[in-house]
Amino acid sequence: MFAGIVAAITGFASSFALVIAGLAAVGATDAQAASGLFALCITVGICCIVVPWLTKVPISFAWSTPGAALLLAAAASTQNFAAAVGAFIVCAILIVLCGLWPALGRLITRIPKPIAAAMLAGILFPICLAPVTASVEQPLIALPMILVWLILARLAPRWAVPAAMLVAAVGIAVMAGPEAFTAQSSVPRLEFVSPEFVPAVIVSLGLPLFIVTMAGQNVPGFAVMSTFGYAVAPRPVLLTSGVASAAGALFGGHVINLAAITAALMASPEAHPDRSKRWIATVTSGFAYLLLGAGAGFASALVSAAPPILITAVAGLALLGALVTSVTSALDAAEHRITAIATFLVTASGVTIAGIGSAFWGLLVGGVFALWLGPSIRPRAGVLKSMPNPEPEPEPETERESV
Repeated sequence: MFAGIVAAITGFASSFALVIAGLAAVGATDAQAASGLFALCITVGICCIVVPWLTKVPISFAWSTPGAALLLAAAASTQNFAAAVGAFIVCAILIVLCGLWPALGRLITRIPKPIAAAMLAGILFPICLAPVTASVEQPLIALPMILVWLILARLAPRWAVPAAMLVAAVGIAVMAGPEAFTAQSSVPRLEFVSPEFVPAVIVSLGLPLFIVTMAGQNVPGFAVMSTFGYAVAPRPVLLTSGVASAAGALFGGHVINLAAITAALMASPEAHPDRSKRWIATVTSGFAYLLLGAGAGFASALVSAAPPILITAVAGLALLGALVTSVTSALDAAEHRITAIATFLVTASGVTIAGIGSAFWGLLVGGVFALWLGPSIRPRAGVLKSMPNPEPEPEPETERESV
């Protein structure tokens, strides 16, 4: 049970600020951002309770942290949150289709690894620069935060980002004063958002969000479960996370997916020596997420009171490991490095053309480079290759979920 509580606290504390900042970047008000975080906590919590309870397997879920980073990168594409919610729903529908139609899931996992990894690295790179900028602009808060993160990264890596977030939260609370955290702003509530389906926003936000979630989150999640000896059928997981994501999107949440690193905490012997009882830790994490959701209003007020660079800096620390993994994976094969770098540069540039953001253009440029410089880029070995099989055995992947 303790492993489930630790996993929930670690997952929430490491990235809630990024989620709120990402939602705000695509036009959410403070109330809508708080509602989005609350909806994510509810959907993650319910899925973590119901699915393991029924299957007796420690299948766990989390919100998409790289997906939240994508929202920050997509800020130039839209400030219409209703249109962003429409893109979230399209992403959720595509995930459901992957569960119903395994060929679609295999198609996504066949995106060349250098291109997929380079696109994710391009999304993460500007965010991971924020700790440097914050150290100059807000040194009284940023430098102690980075120092705490660095110390714990050596002594207790699991708690490095939550501790850094705590230091930042204390500094922000002192700086903003108690008036920034009124009782009304701290009460969590769900706020319905009527979606708008804008083609340009769907292309620049919905499709990249779907690709990042599938290739960068769900695929590693299946691989982690396989590592601990659990053969998880993709269809029920994808259907569950897709339907839950669509429901959460109506209240501002972006997307949820199969967990990876937090899943490792609950699927490993740390959760219970008896592997048949490890699902209890996942159920515990689900209840913990529901309790943590009660703090969504306070979390939104905290982020709203903070200088934006500080929130992005915390996110940069949380995503540093994911950036290293993405860059390493993108540049692993020497013959594909030009393609990977081109994808990375276009994505990291943040350009918006015809209302469509840089993540889409990065994928497009990467595909053009791959075709022109040589068709030898082999499709990634898809973990979902065996999706028609009711009990597939995923292959190991290098991408990992950032918590």
